[in-house]
Amino acid sequence: MSRTDEVVDGVRRMIVDGELGPGDRLPVEKDLADRLGVSRGSLREGVRALTVLGVLDTRQGDGTYVTSLDPARLMSSLQFVVDLHGDTSARPFHAVRRVLETEAAGLAAHRITSEAVAEARAVLDDTAAVVARRTVDHEAFMAADVAFHRIVAAQAGNPVLEALVEALEGRTVRERRWRSWHEAGVEERTLRDHEAIWRALAAGDAEAARVRMAAHLLDVEETLPGAEDTDDADGAED
Repeated sequence: MSRTDEVVDGVRRMIVDGELGPGDRLPVEKDLADRLGVSRGSLREGVRALTVLGVLDTRQGDGTYVTSLDPARLMSSLQFVVDLHGDTSARPFHAVRRVLETEAAGLAAHRITSEAVAEARAVLDDTAAVVARRTVDHEAFMAADVAFHRIVAAQAGNPVLEALVEALEGRTVRERRWRSWHEAGVEERTLRDHEAIWRALAAGDAEAARVRMAAHLLDVEETLPGAEDTDDADGAED
């Protein structure tokens, strides 16, 4: 384990053990370095690493503090990992997204507020207006698509699940945009799927919400670029 890793692990243990909590200020640099048995240089490297991970926040002239440890903030590092796979197929990421969002839809059906139902309805109305135009605005369509899925994830009542969905969703936007540009009728089909999901959510029907979301995302997954090549390869192995 490197000295930087020792700093990361030491601060992690302080947080896990309850010695440090959200919003707490870290001990002064000299004291913390002595406690962890590292040099000040190594301590600074470790603090920088934890800052990138969203665990610490260094305030110029004021010291270093533990962040709120909000899952969305901590999961931002996952988005970085996902982005590193930019040249690989989005399908593995989308498959995980499908599993997560299917469960999110089921949870949301039990928890969704009347305000969120109305907000999702407004998004669908906006989507319908975009689809009805002679020339579809693909960027506006994608924005509405993303907005609808974010509402569902937010209503699941699990901030970790919401953060994971957010991190994975961004990885598939480029491919879904490609699908919108190249596949005839995809906007109308997406709107129908979203309408079915919305009806299940509004009715509080968790099972229907899961089924509708799973079917919708499976349809998306099977039409992403490279899907045919992957299917052919799978068939060859069989």
